[in-house]
Amino acid sequence: MDLGLTGRTYIITGASRGLGFATAEHLVHDGADVIVASRNQDAIDLAAANLNEAGPGQAIGLATDLGDDESADLLMAAADEHFGRLDGVIISVGGPPGATATAATDEQWRDAFDCVFLGAVRLARTALQHATAPLSVTLVLSTSVRTPIAGLAISNGLRPGLAMVAKTLADEWGPQGHRVNVVLPGRIETDRLTELESAAPDPVALRERSMASIPLRRYGQPEEFGAVVAFLASPMASYVSGSAITVDGGSTRAL
Repeated sequence: MDLGLTGRTYIITGASRGLGFATAEHLVHDGADVIVASRNQDAIDLAAANLNEAGPGQAIGLATDLGDDESADLLMAAADEHFGRLDGVIISVGGPPGATATAATDEQWRDAFDCVFLGAVRLARTALQHATAPLSVTLVLSTSVRTPIAGLAISNGLRPGLAMVAKTLADEWGPQGHRVNVVLPGRIETDRLTELESAAPDPVALRERSMASIPLRRYGQPEEFGAVVAFLASPMASYVSGSAITVDGGSTRAL
């Protein structure tokens, strides 16, 4: 399927690895140009180099932290400077530290709010205000939007709020032709998932239990997730807005 991405430009955060990088791969493979961002300069430079080899779209790497007040403006300026247009923003941020609701400290909550919540809202808002043509904004969140995940209390607290902000932005900006959606990944085979599982007393047993709870009986692959996000951000999904799309092998027990 031709997604109509040739000549379009997208900003993707959290793109040095994992879900963000997998999404960028799909976009550049289908002809889109991308600004990929993460906090580590070396990591994002390597990611951009790998994406440019995948082509035919072009990739520019930019080291920035969504928690910084100026990050959104820097990303807008980079899109203008390098490609002269912006068609979509895909906001993928690293997960906050694992903790129970009782054990999570005030500092952990504040740090996560600045980066995970406020940073994402700021970038979405800035992109919509910056747009001169219909824009697609996609927030990569988590199935914790629909059901809590044990040991990830901060994520459980912040992600549902982000989903509702996205729904509100879809209402506010829809009349101008802009679309805002969220995607909810389940257990996808990423470094982040490996890190979380390795902290368990018995990582192997945890993985076996987790797979048994997924109707497809396996973890998803980053490229499977990236394909969904690329479609959602593309003109082929031009009548999809204000939606939450779950990519979890059927594991979420809520509609």
